[in-house]
Formats: sequence, C-alpha cells, structure tokens
Amino acid sequence: MARNDGERAELALLLRRLTVELDAVGERFAKPHGLGRTDVRAVIAILDATRRGEPLTAGGLGAAVGLSSASVTALVDRLERAGHVHRVRDPADRRRVVLQMSEASMAAGAAFFGGLQRELVAAMDGFSDADLHVVRRWLTAMTEVVVAHT
Repeated sequence: MARNDGERAELALLLRRLTVELDAVGERFAKPHGLGRTDVRAVIAILDATRRGEPLTAGGLGAAVGLSSASVTALVDRLERAGHVHRVRDPADRRRVVLQMSEASMAAGAAFFGGLQRELVAAMDGFSDADLHVVRRWLTAMTEVVVAHT
C-alpha cells in the first residue's frame, strides 16, 4: 500500500485538535469543582484503576501522574478535603490504603460527562466493528508514543 504522508500529517493534526477539545471539556468540568489540571489527571487515574478492578494506592497514583511521594500526599489531601476522594482500607489487605472516588464526585462526573459519552458512542454507530478495532489499535499506538515522549 502506498504511503500518504499528507494524510498521516492531517491525522496527527486531527488528533491534536481532538486532544485540545477534550482538554477544554475537562477544564469546563474542573473549574467549578475546584480541580486543577493535575487533580483531573489524578481523578482519571483513580477512575481508570477502579474500572480495571485494580485499587490504586497513593504510590500507584504517583506513578500514574508522575509525582513524587510528597507531592502525591499533598494532592490526595487536597482532593480529600474537597470531597472528591476517600482513603479506604483495601478489603483484600487491610494494611494497605487505597483511593476511592466519593459518590458525590462520581455523580458530578456522570452528570457532566454522561451526555458526551452517549454522543461519542452514538457517533461510533457509523463504523463497523472492524473499523473500531483499527481505531483502537491506532489510538493505543498514538497514546504509547505520547507517553514515551514525556
């Protein structure tokens, strides 16, 4: 298959545009909820770990968002004071403390992002499962490049 560098460059620009737009959506949620950029990254890391069924410790959060132990402690303290996160004992190992989103924070996120999520899923209806598989592979590869770049 012939390589179309112009098309590839256009896809990179579209990815950047999507990233900028998603960042703006996150910002519109963050401000009224007293969250900064790092706070949002932390909340997403906790949510993603919860969805995977992998409770996240403060140390795991630090690794996920690239913060030192002291910075993570301050971050978690701030999120906890604001009512977004709770520290709870891990049911599998009571010696371990894991991070859990508060019900209020989960409800606020669902109310704000739920409509967007439904619209994104509806927009996928125009694509076959095979198309979506290729998109998943592509987005995974692009994410790996960005993570490695940082």
